[in-house]
Amino acid sequence: MRPESDENAFHSNIDARETFSSEAMVPRSNVVGNAPTIAQRIALHRSAMPAAMSKIADVVTEHPTAPVELTITELADRAGTSPATVTRFCRAIGFDGYTQFRVGVASESGRGDADTTWQADIGQEFGPEDSPDRVLRTLLSLHIRSLETTTAWLDLREVERVAKAIANSRHVDIYGVGGSSVIADEFQGRLYRIGVNAHSWSDVHEGLTSAVLQDADSVAIGISNTGRTDETIQMLSQAGASGAFTVALSHDAESWLASVADVALTTAAASAYLRPDDLSVKHSQLLVIDLLYLLVAQHTFGEAAGRLAASAMAVSGHRRSGRPPLRSSRRPTPQPKEAS
Repeated sequence: MRPESDENAFHSNIDARETFSSEAMVPRSNVVGNAPTIAQRIALHRSAMPAAMSKIADVVTEHPTAPVELTITELADRAGTSPATVTRFCRAIGFDGYTQFRVGVASESGRGDADTTWQADIGQEFGPEDSPDRVLRTLLSLHIRSLETTTAWLDLREVERVAKAIANSRHVDIYGVGGSSVIADEFQGRLYRIGVNAHSWSDVHEGLTSAVLQDADSVAIGISNTGRTDETIQMLSQAGASGAFTVALSHDAESWLASVADVALTTAAASAYLRPDDLSVKHSQLLVIDLLYLLVAQHTFGEAAGRLAASAMAVSGHRRSGRPPLRSSRRPTPQPKEAS
């Protein structure tokens, strides 16, 4: 076994090996569709793999469908290594990344049929024949678990530190791309309503332009579930370089996003049973921003209360009072058309 520090030397060996056809290094009778199987690819490079990558090879060899059933983080945890090492392992055996590796495993293991595709892509705890009641109760359990996990992980001293910084700030930037932009917009709207000068940015050009204008009286918050969204990392890094107090909101306290932040707030990771979009992740993020919003409102109570009352008054004329009149459940009988 080689230490993980030997991975650079390993990739040099891989580059040299791949000047030859990998197909020529595997007996023709063992090649499926004129290409080596994944097991053969692993065996081909196994002897040169560093220790950390060999652990991944062990998991995949023992459980060939594990990549289809597990996220990259889960596979890394099971192997006792890191997601970055999983990515390097995938590239070492000829795949561009983990997504392509999963597709290859699914295709090779015959998991392309409807039932197995459902399990891999929709959820292991859900079936296409499950009743609405079962689906609802399973979802409720997963969402409650996500909120409870986030609550257990939150460091309330750090949350309070962030809330104080926001309450005393000149300006707040909130960065989020894709699905995280929804959370960023929601947080911006809430803070603005209680008098905090906040802006949310999902476009990296606009976000970087704003980030470079920040200073020590500013707060910048980056939101990314994985903590690996490059645009969000860039924007938060720039804000920090400009002097802003920086905050990361992700499920990984050791992510790239967390590494560039002064404070990292951790939410629950996506469930293994809800893919590709686990909305419980967003609910966990909403829990954190709701908590921050309320704590900021406490620190600015007088101004916040006045602004909330004023905003409620401003829209009160656009709400209808009472309930709509009852309507008959029977549809009117269609009348015959008059002859022309």
